[in-house]
Amino acid sequence: MPSALHLDSPLSVEMEVSLLSRSYRRGTQLGYHVHRQGQLLYAYRGLMQVTTLSGRWLVPPQRAVWLPAFREHAIDVLADIEMRTFFVEPSRIVKQCGETALQNEFVIEVNPLLRESILAMFQPNLTAQRLDLLSHIALLELPEAGDATTFIPMPTDPRARRVAELALEDIQGIRDIDELATAAGSSARTIARLFVAETDITFKKWRQRARILAALEMLNADKMMIKQIAHRAGYASVAAFSAAFIKVMGMTPSEFQGRSTIPG
Repeated sequence: MPSALHLDSPLSVEMEVSLLSRSYRRGTQLGYHVHRQGQLLYAYRGLMQVTTLSGRWLVPPQRAVWLPAFREHAIDVLADIEMRTFFVEPSRIVKQCGETALQNEFVIEVNPLLRESILAMFQPNLTAQRLDLLSHIALLELPEAGDATTFIPMPTDPRARRVAELALEDIQGIRDIDELATAAGSSARTIARLFVAETDITFKKWRQRARILAALEMLNADKMMIKQIAHRAGYASVAAFSAAFIKVMGMTPSEFQGRSTIPG
């Protein structure tokens, strides 16, 4: 694991809430780092991947990431993004939400109220009173139960983690679990057991999610035809690809492609 970089990025350390607005080009990598505040990370355009010790999230404009204070994370920009982030002092979180709230990282679907609250924080001539009110609303919209559909949990056992890494490189699913397990010095039965124990989902479901999230990246970043993406993701037909996509994302590939860029 790379050593942490400490990025002091908020605009005002005196306030309980502070803001950061940045644009990043595709291919930008922000290595592992931490912030001393809780952080809501939102890109209203583009696509990013956020990685923590628990796993990785693929984050399109319909979703945002909550990261507690001092939670180590890295960001990979997969398509040009417009990032809007607000930071919240831990004392403010406790005061508004309680001692045990918002202690875990998660992804949530950005509903209209949350989206407009975030974007309104970055309007010109924002007053401290208005920022306080908008951030209060935004925090109220952060449920602990996040949207896990774009999360790929990574197992910690070295054998299972190696299988996960190999599977992510084989997005078409050419190598079956027996071959992957052998390459990792294990058996398919052991790997299947480890995935359930360490990720709470079966290897089959884990792999399907990984393949769909790779396809989601192509849908957002490359704007290829859905038929081409289905083929690249290893599906025999568009219908099979669409059925798997709906299971993971709750919408068809074409519906996602139509929503992948939300006007600012």
